[in-house]
Amino acid sequence: MNQYVKQYQKSSIETASREQILIMLYDGAIQFLNKAKVAMNNKEYEAIHNNLIGAQNIIQEFINSLDREVAPQLAENLTSLYEYFIRRLVQANMKRQMEPIDEVLKYLKSLKATWEQAIVLAQKEAQEQSIKHIDYYDNYDDEEDEDDDEDDED
Repeated sequence: MNQYVKQYQKSSIETASREQILIMLYDGAIQFLNKAKVAMNNKEYEAIHNNLIGAQNIIQEFINSLDREVAPQLAENLTSLYEYFIRRLVQANMKRQMEPIDEVLKYLKSLKATWEQAIVLAQKEAQEQSIKHIDYYDNYDDEEDEDDDEDDED
C-alpha cells in the first residue's frame, strides 16, 4: 500500500472521535467478512482464514471496549451477542460454510446502522443542550442588565 495512504489512514484514526472509531471498526469487520466470502467462493483457504480472524479480532475488541459500569445490562447483552458472532465465524472457518458469515454480516450491518443513528441522536441532543445553555445565559445577562439599569436610576 502506498505510504501516503497509510499515513492518511493513521492520521484519520488518531484524530477520530470514539464514535468515529466505532463506525470504522464496524466497517473493518464488514470488509473482512466480505473478503472472506470472496475467498470462500474462490476456495482461497488462507485468505478465508485470515479475513475471518480479522473480523473476530475486531469483534473481540468490541467486547473489550464495552463500558460495564455505565450500562451493565447492555454490556452483558452485547457481550453475549458478540461472543455468538465469534462462535459463528469459528464455525464458518472450520467447516468452510458461507451461511454463518452471511448471518454475522447481516447483524453487523444492522448494528452499525443502529450505532450511526444513536450517534446522530446524541449529537443533536448535545447541540440542543448547548443551545439551551447559551439561551439561558443570554437571558440571564439580559436580566442582569435590567437590574443594572434600575440601579442606575436610583
